[in-house]
Amino acid sequence: MFRSHRPARGWGAIRRLPRIVRHRVTDPRWTLPPLRAAILSDLHVGAPWVSLGLLERIVAQVNALEPDIVLLPGDLLLDRNMWRFSRFVPAGQIAERLAALRAPLGTWSILGNHDWVDCDLARDTDHLRNSVIEAHAAHGLPLLRNEARHIPHGAGGFWLVGTDSQRARKSREGGQRRYTSYLDAGAAFAGVPDGAPAIHMAHEPDYFASADPRAFLQISGHTHGGQIKLFGRYPKVPSDYGSRYAGGHICENGNHLIVCRGIGYSGIPLRIGVPPEIAIVALG
Repeated sequence: MFRSHRPARGWGAIRRLPRIVRHRVTDPRWTLPPLRAAILSDLHVGAPWVSLGLLERIVAQVNALEPDIVLLPGDLLLDRNMWRFSRFVPAGQIAERLAALRAPLGTWSILGNHDWVDCDLARDTDHLRNSVIEAHAAHGLPLLRNEARHIPHGAGGFWLVGTDSQRARKSREGGQRRYTSYLDAGAAFAGVPDGAPAIHMAHEPDYFASADPRAFLQISGHTHGGQIKLFGRYPKVPSDYGSRYAGGHICENGNHLIVCRGIGYSGIPLRIGVPPEIAIVALG
């Protein structure tokens, strides 16, 4: 049996499976039968913290939950800043394990920022190639890159929209850190009929602030829930909006956002008060 547990941090994450966090989203725009989605974000696979062995156990954990659909909102690769603590795992070995995920409506991915900035193939080819993209193709994992797919479910089905990272390139200008966004919502939603039920996967949650009415639900990761929570406060959340979108279920402007706090680590192999998690979202 898979159980929730105390917050895993440092070496404790090697031995412990992530907790299961459940959310229910009720919205009049969802007129289809109930749907259960498993959200598995920010794996940042690298031994010993998130080893391939642990990933295999997490895949089995997700499969045991019997979700209708599995969503992977980005960041398979290890943060480059973690390389001093970890052994890098190539994208192909990660995708090979993720191909074992099972759900009637499939497993769907998007790219996260670390899938670009920490991909040596992308860096060496000026982003003309990407090892995460190629690994998905090699193992038959659908990857949405500023595009939408119609998912049959009940009468009419729904649209799953996936956009690329808003922090795909990183640079410095005048001492300030700058990011280049690859997110193209216009292209992603181009084929979605007006008024059709749509779920939007966007790695970074910040796009939610635009109040785009075309998707009633956005699924994101990226923040790790701040990775550290002390005395009810988050010292650092990688968002232009501070802790506003740190994690959980957020409602704004009539729309819903689920931010999964993810599995892995950035910067240092430490989580305090923010244990690794798999999010289960129940619709209807």
